[in-house]
Amino acid sequence: MHCRAYFLLERDFQELKENDFKGITAFPVSEDLMEWGANIEGLQNTFWHGLFFQLTIHFTSQYNFVPPVVKFITIPFHPNVDQNSGRVCIDFLDDPEKWNTNYTLSSILLALQVMLSNPVLENPVNLEAARMLIKDESLYKQIVLRLFSQPIQCKKENSLEFPKDPHKLTRSIKAVSFNDYYKTWSGIATSKATEYYRSSLLEDPNFIGEYYKQKKVELKHTKEWNLKPDIPWSFGLIPDR
Repeated sequence: MHCRAYFLLERDFQELKENDFKGITAFPVSEDLMEWGANIEGLQNTFWHGLFFQLTIHFTSQYNFVPPVVKFITIPFHPNVDQNSGRVCIDFLDDPEKWNTNYTLSSILLALQVMLSNPVLENPVNLEAARMLIKDESLYKQIVLRLFSQPIQCKKENSLEFPKDPHKLTRSIKAVSFNDYYKTWSGIATSKATEYYRSSLLEDPNFIGEYYKQKKVELKHTKEWNLKPDIPWSFGLIPDR
């Protein structure tokens, strides 16, 4: 007999298929629907557009009372993605108090798609990516685009297998070591950027204020995200309706 979470995820899957959101694909990889694979493309009008990232999503029988665990298989150089494990670190997934039972598979993936080009900098897990984004956004862009030709992948035994059907989710991705990851971006970076990398993020008291002072968030093509359940805009990115 299936648990409550199974039927909720069946509903979520149907919602995702009916809406056919641009740049988002997801599918179950286990019979009990607790394990999922997903593919996200960066938003239009951002340098992330055209870049595709594979993820795994692990639900439990407690869904939707608790959030799933989401990890990138293709790990982006991003303030809110752990560079070692690929785990997504943003409040509505990390803090049960900020999780809402109205969130669905679709709203989670849409929020992550927005997060790629609009990172949350209050509590970054990848400090190097966060500092570089603040100090030199053009350099950060170069690094992201350069690294994508050799993205990092999590290597784990008994990892999920993604379908080989190109209409479901395909992309040939070459895995590189974590050392190569830093070798690539440090090769692009100037000596000034290397100095930022060595400095502690928390030593700069103006870190967050400087970012929001200089950067104005502009989200376009938001009609693609018109979900009945609210997208978890807990990180302050509410698109125009």
